Amino acid sequence: MSSESVKTFASLETPGYVGFANLPNQVHRKSVKKGFEFTLMVVGESGLGKSTLVNSLFLTDLYPNRKIPDAIDKTYKTVGLEASTVEIEERGVKLRLTVVDTPGFGDAINNTDSFKAIIQYIDDQFERFLRDESGLNRRNILDNRVHCCFYFISPFGHGMKPLDIEFMKQLHNKVNIVPVIAKADVLTKKEIQKLKKRIMEEIEANGIKIYGLPDCDSDEDEDYKEQVRQLKEAVPFAVCGSNTLLEARGKKVRGRLYPWGVVEVENPEHCDFIKLRSMLITHMQDLQEVTQEVHYENYRSERLAKGAPVPKRTTSLPDQDKSQTQHEKDRILQEKEAELRRMQDMLAKMQAQMQQQPQ
Repeated sequence: MSSESVKTFASLETPGYVGFANLPNQVHRKSVKKGFEFTLMVVGESGLGKSTLVNSLFLTDLYPNRKIPDAIDKTYKTVGLEASTVEIEERGVKLRLTVVDTPGFGDAINNTDSFKAIIQYIDDQFERFLRDESGLNRRNILDNRVHCCFYFISPFGHGMKPLDIEFMKQLHNKVNIVPVIAKADVLTKKEIQKLKKRIMEEIEANGIKIYGLPDCDSDEDEDYKEQVRQLKEAVPFAVCGSNTLLEARGKKVRGRLYPWGVVEVENPEHCDFIKLRSMLITHMQDLQEVTQEVHYENYRSERLAKGAPVPKRTTSLPDQDKSQTQHEKDRILQEKEAELRRMQDMLAKMQAQMQQQPQ
């Protein structure tokens, strides 16, 4: 028997100690083995650096084959949704990350219906999860619900545009919205603070609910409390992204080179990139829980209130499940065979007609 197991048994025999303190370790080991799923949506006008920021956040290239549309294409293009999934592994922890981009948002002359496609996509993921949750194979449900939405606000205005306000109003009850000021390196520190204050005032005045970081428990350590306080103060996050390695002060950094110097992406003095990444990584579990307990439950409640039929959960035994699954497979196989016979008959008729035609 190993020394570690001896220690465990010894600790269990200690008076006043039951062993519940080991439960978080069990949960952690199980979660790490299973891996994590997370879906991030990025919304904003073209040219605000959405793709660059996402690639910078996760140190990967999610858009290797992207084609940039020209001005003429943008004028007539409707909002499209592109989901890119990548498996990231870091120190044994696996993350299945799906990033949903929204090319074409805000590019048209009339943007009245620009957020309808986005709302439809989010509702479709809720509907799929509801259907899977109510079906037979509930253990292996793939969670494609949108857990977080980065909404990019242009740094060139004096606050939010009417489109920004309307989008947030339409979606704040469906997804966790995190406002982001794009390309913050074009503004001075004083301009950034002024713009942040203006955006927060407009969000409050319009009754928009953005994602709020959870309050710390009293037993949390002071460093964590200070980190959460700084993250809350940084909203909306003023960021800039870059995947280019430059040399600054004798070391390699990811940044942007200007005639007056280098903007370091991962320097907290230059932008909020580190804070945004810290918020996303440290509160990933909370974003998923809010999606499940608030936004998904809202969707379910609306479905039930409208009287729409929600599939009932089956309580059949495992043997019954197997027989039903086999019956379904047999039915699909019979349909495929019938379709194949029909195509063969059509092919025979066509060959006969070709032979009857004069040479």
